Amino acid sequence: MTSGNLLADRRMAFARDLHARGDTADALEILEQALELAPGWVEGRFLRGEWLDAAGRRDDAVAAYKRCLELDPADRMGAVLRLALLGAVATPPVLPPAYVAGVFDEYAERFESALLERLDYTVPAELHALVRSLAGDGATYGRVLDLGCGTGLAGERFRTGCSWLEGVDLSERMVAQARRKSVYDLLEVGDARGFLATTPRSYDLILAADVLVYLGELAPLAAAVARVLAPSGRFALSVEATAGDGFRLTAGHRYAHSEAYLRRIVGEAGLAVEVVAETTCRLEAGSPLPAFLLVARRPPADGARRDGDAAASPMRPPLNL
Repeated sequence: MTSGNLLADRRMAFARDLHARGDTADALEILEQALELAPGWVEGRFLRGEWLDAAGRRDDAVAAYKRCLELDPADRMGAVLRLALLGAVATPPVLPPAYVAGVFDEYAERFESALLERLDYTVPAELHALVRSLAGDGATYGRVLDLGCGTGLAGERFRTGCSWLEGVDLSERMVAQARRKSVYDLLEVGDARGFLATTPRSYDLILAADVLVYLGELAPLAAAVARVLAPSGRFALSVEATAGDGFRLTAGHRYAHSEAYLRRIVGEAGLAVEVVAETTCRLEAGSPLPAFLLVARRPPADGARRDGDAAASPMRPPLNL
């Protein structure tokens, strides 16, 4: 994180050293000197907001984050999330796309090792098992779309059960990692809703494995999914779990959704819930993080149930399929 001003960068390094030693007041003073030399330095101003917040200076932190938004309306640092958590603005309906793309571009090369080796990430395996339990072991799908495909962890699981696998993700570097696996027939860089609005294809199965945590309001996405889902096609998703009848922004800068909210949103999109499963998606600060897996289905073209179609039900499998 550099400002482009050598003197400002040196003062930042000094400020960091002071802050690491617990001298917050002097660290903030030196940081402010650095920002006088580089007033447009968004990263420096964001760090100032963090330090002010940690010091209990809430109003000053709010002002610092608002200044970040003025300098960077695309919000690459996620200042609006800090403002929402401080109660200074309403919870945004989705995370800023520039913030999400930036986080995962930075994280791409170590993404899988962090999730699989340290965080016990299980979503792709559990979602695959859940879909297979509904469709049957020998069932196959024509076209499968992996929304927020990341490095391809879900794609690897579902590849053998489909004839066409397509992925889309906001992060160019995550897509580059997925491309190296050669499991997708087509990969694109872009946001899920934008892709769904323009794709000319329909899909027999649409996956959203650990991507809806970056979207709060899911109604527009669910409607877009329903538009491109083939008759009798399935929508399989995961979310971090919360109680109540809505969604909330967590301290980890992700959204958690309630079961009632999920059922309502997919129902309003014209999809029938086949199953909701309670599970844990990964570790958070060393503890299992509660999650929901949900599979919903579009009705057959004639609106009637066909042989082999599962009936919509409130079925709930046991924890950790």
